[in-house]
Amino acid sequence: MSTTAVRSTPRTNLTAGAAYGAGAGVVASVAMGMYAMVASYLKDTGFFTPLHHIASLVADPSSMVDSMTAHQMEGDGFVVTAGVALLGAVIHMMTGAMYGAVLGLAVARLRVGTSALAGIGLAYGALVFVMSAFVGLPLAATVLDAGDPIADMASMAGWWTFLVEHLVFGLVAAVLVGGALRKRA
Repeated sequence: MSTTAVRSTPRTNLTAGAAYGAGAGVVASVAMGMYAMVASYLKDTGFFTPLHHIASLVADPSSMVDSMTAHQMEGDGFVVTAGVALLGAVIHMMTGAMYGAVLGLAVARLRVGTSALAGIGLAYGALVFVMSAFVGLPLAATVLDAGDPIADMASMAGWWTFLVEHLVFGLVAAVLVGGALRKRA
């Protein structure tokens, strides 16, 4: 029985890039989410508030308000509505997978070192920040009738916090997808 070697073609590289990128995007969205949750807690708006906030895309925003006010009024920064928070985490990771797949397609076409990947990731994170804050979230709020909590997410989280969250996402995603593609080669 003979075996045929599989050659790496531009198409298989792109497919692998998208797949690895999606996985890296999920992991990067978790890192980004952890940063957002710690930042939210430190701003006295509740540790789980970012997850409730994201879920308000399709869920009643009262869980987000409950999380925020419990920390501000009662000093309880860990109020969580588990189902709503889980929904927010799933939405966030799916979005991370989508943005990660796009990044993976780009990284698959490049042959660059880790420091260049870090720069590409930071630039991509900044691009995702701009796309999310000014296009994606306002559009999603309109299409899904989610209102101001989604349309104004960047300002509610704080512009600098929202930017750093996305820089964390881009950096982690680019380094992970670059490393995975290097191991594959």
